[in-house]
Amino acid sequence: WMRMKNIVLIRIDDRLIHGQVVTQWIKDTNGNRILIVDDKLVNDRMMMRILKAAAPPGVKVEVMTVADAETELKQDAVPGENIVILVKVPLVLEALIDAGIPMQKIVLGGMGLTPKRKKFNKNVAATDEEVECMKRIVAKGVPMEFQLVPAERAINVEKLF
Repeated sequence: WMRMKNIVLIRIDDRLIHGQVVTQWIKDTNGNRILIVDDKLVNDRMMMRILKAAAPPGVKVEVMTVADAETELKQDAVPGENIVILVKVPLVLEALIDAGIPMQKIVLGGMGLTPKRKKFNKNVAATDEEVECMKRIVAKGVPMEFQLVPAERAINVEKLF
């Protein structure tokens, strides 16, 4: 039996690394490695540099495809390593769940308004497909909470459907 990676936070936020995540969530979870899972971002060197620069000192930032993240997250835990997983959309997490990556809970942060998305709650806009995906994730037994910062009271996403 192997112990999978120590994941301390799984968050959906299309801004990925920004002030709130960097300061409050990292402190709150003792995260020291940020894993951004995004198939498109892997090829965007400029954006990867910006994200790495935005991370606090001593926090390692990596960007991986869904397939690479699946392989990585199935490896044995590294003592003292606390992983924060950041994704832009829920579909990425559903793919990881379906691949057998266990998740204690998912924190829904911000998803910005786009022409295809409609308002879901105060900081989240989602397409019908994204809402359906969130419903499927919850149905698979992974709780999801909306919470912008750790100090704020978490709202069970099921109440928002």
